[in-house]
Amino acid sequence: QVQLVESGGGLVQAGGSLRLSCLASGRTFSSYAMGWFRQAPGKEREFVAATNWSGSNTYYADSVKGRFAISRDNAKNTVYLQMNSLKPEDTAVYYCAARAGYNYYYTINAYAYWGQGTQVTVSS
Repeated sequence: QVQLVESGGGLVQAGGSLRLSCLASGRTFSSYAMGWFRQAPGKEREFVAATNWSGSNTYYADSVKGRFAISRDNAKNTVYLQMNSLKPEDTAVYYCAARAGYNYYYTINAYAYWGQGTQVTVSS
Protein backbone atom coordinates (compact mmCIF):
# COMPACT_ATOMS: atom_id res chain seq x y z
CA GLN A 1 0.00 0.00 0.00
CA VAL A 2 0.95 3.63 -0.35
CA GLN A 3 -0.23 6.72 1.46
CA LEU A 4 -0.23 10.08 -0.29
CA VAL A 5 -0.07 13.59 1.15
CA GLU A 6 -0.48 16.65 -1.08
CA SER A 7 0.81 20.13 -0.34
CA GLY A 8 1.40 23.41 -2.10
CA GLY A 9 -2.12 24.59 -2.76
CA GLY A 10 -3.25 28.12 -2.08
CA LEU A 11 -4.70 31.33 -3.45
CA VAL A 12 -3.12 32.86 -6.54
CA GLN A 13 -4.09 35.50 -9.06
CA ALA A 14 -4.88 34.61 -12.62
CA GLY A 15 -1.69 34.25 -14.63
CA GLY A 16 0.27 33.13 -11.61
CA SER A 17 1.95 29.84 -10.79
CA LEU A 18 1.84 27.18 -8.10
CA ARG A 19 3.69 23.93 -7.59
CA LEU A 20 1.90 21.08 -5.93
CA SER A 21 3.79 18.25 -4.26
CA CYS A 22 2.63 14.78 -3.32
CA LEU A 23 4.72 12.78 -0.88
CA ALA A 24 4.23 9.02 -0.92
CA SER A 25 4.97 6.63 1.89
CA GLY A 26 6.62 3.27 1.38
CA ARG A 27 9.75 2.00 -0.31
CA THR A 28 8.30 1.03 -3.67
CA PHE A 29 7.30 4.42 -5.04
CA SER A 30 9.03 3.73 -8.32
CA SER A 31 6.67 0.82 -8.98
CA TYR A 32 3.66 3.14 -9.09
CA ALA A 33 2.36 5.27 -11.90
CA MET A 34 1.12 8.61 -10.60
CA GLY A 35 -1.63 10.98 -11.56
CA TRP A 36 -3.16 14.31 -10.64
CA PHE A 37 -6.89 14.90 -10.70
CA ARG A 38 -9.07 17.81 -9.67
CA GLN A 39 -12.61 18.45 -8.57
CA ALA A 40 -14.31 21.82 -8.76
CA PRO A 41 -17.41 22.63 -6.71
CA GLY A 42 -20.49 20.97 -8.17
CA LYS A 43 -18.46 19.09 -10.76
CA GLU A 44 -17.14 15.59 -11.14
CA ARG A 45 -13.53 14.73 -10.48
CA GLU A 46 -11.48 15.01 -13.66
CA PHE A 47 -8.09 13.94 -14.92
CA VAL A 48 -5.32 16.53 -15.06
CA ALA A 49 -1.98 14.79 -15.67
CA ALA A 50 -0.22 11.47 -15.27
CA THR A 51 3.25 10.01 -15.45
CA ASN A 52 4.69 6.54 -15.69
CA TRP A 53 6.97 4.96 -13.10
CA SER A 54 10.11 6.77 -14.22
CA GLY A 55 8.70 10.08 -15.32
CA SER A 56 9.80 9.47 -18.91
CA ASN A 57 6.23 9.45 -20.21
CA THR A 58 3.57 12.01 -19.34
CA TYR A 59 0.03 12.72 -20.42
CA TYR A 60 -2.17 15.78 -19.95
CA ALA A 61 -5.76 16.84 -20.20
CA ASP A 62 -6.28 19.20 -23.12
CA SER A 63 -7.38 21.94 -20.72
CA VAL A 64 -3.96 22.10 -19.05
CA LYS A 65 -1.62 21.07 -21.86
CA GLY A 66 1.17 23.59 -22.28
CA ARG A 67 0.50 25.19 -18.89
CA PHE A 68 0.97 22.34 -16.40
CA ALA A 69 3.88 19.93 -16.03
CA ILE A 70 3.98 16.71 -14.03
CA SER A 71 7.29 15.34 -12.80
CA ARG A 72 8.54 12.94 -10.16
CA ASP A 73 11.59 12.35 -8.03
CA ASN A 74 11.69 8.69 -7.07
CA ALA A 75 14.56 9.28 -4.66
CA LYS A 76 12.29 11.60 -2.69
CA ASN A 77 9.07 9.60 -3.14
CA THR A 78 7.47 12.73 -4.54
CA VAL A 79 5.46 13.71 -7.58
CA TYR A 80 4.98 17.33 -8.57
CA LEU A 81 2.52 19.37 -10.58
CA GLN A 82 3.90 22.68 -11.80
CA MET A 83 1.00 24.92 -12.75
CA ASN A 84 1.66 28.05 -14.78
CA SER A 85 -0.60 30.63 -16.40
CA LEU A 86 -3.35 29.72 -13.99
CA LYS A 87 -6.93 30.59 -14.84
CA PRO A 88 -9.98 30.98 -12.59
CA GLU A 89 -11.37 27.78 -14.11
CA ASP A 90 -8.41 25.90 -12.64
CA THR A 91 -9.91 26.48 -9.19
CA ALA A 92 -10.50 23.08 -7.60
CA VAL A 93 -9.33 20.61 -5.02
CA TYR A 94 -6.36 18.80 -6.54
CA TYR A 95 -5.78 15.15 -5.73
CA CYS A 96 -2.72 13.00 -6.13
CA ALA A 97 -3.32 9.36 -7.04
CA ALA A 98 -1.22 6.22 -7.40
CA ARG A 99 -1.68 2.95 -9.21
CA ALA A 100 0.51 -0.11 -8.96
CA GLY A 101 2.19 -0.69 -12.28
CA TYR A 102 4.57 1.04 -14.61
CA ASN A 103 2.22 2.67 -17.09
CA TYR A 104 -0.02 5.65 -16.52
CA TYR A 105 -3.75 5.82 -17.07
CA TYR A 106 -6.09 8.78 -17.21
CA THR A 107 -9.23 7.21 -15.79
CA ILE A 108 -10.19 7.63 -12.16
CA ASN A 109 -10.99 3.96 -11.67
CA ALA A 110 -7.43 2.97 -12.61
CA TYR A 111 -6.05 4.51 -9.42
CA ALA A 112 -6.41 2.70 -6.11
CA TYR A 113 -4.69 5.16 -3.81
CA TRP A 114 -5.64 8.79 -3.25
CA GLY A 115 -4.46 11.70 -1.18
CA GLN A 116 -6.72 13.98 0.82
CA GLY A 117 -6.49 16.81 -1.68
CA THR A 118 -5.20 20.37 -1.63
CA GLN A 119 -7.23 23.45 -2.51
CA VAL A 120 -6.16 25.66 -5.39
CA THR A 121 -8.02 28.94 -5.82
CA VAL A 122 -7.33 31.25 -8.74
CA SER A 123 -8.77 34.74 -8.49
CA SER A 124 -9.59 36.85 -11.53
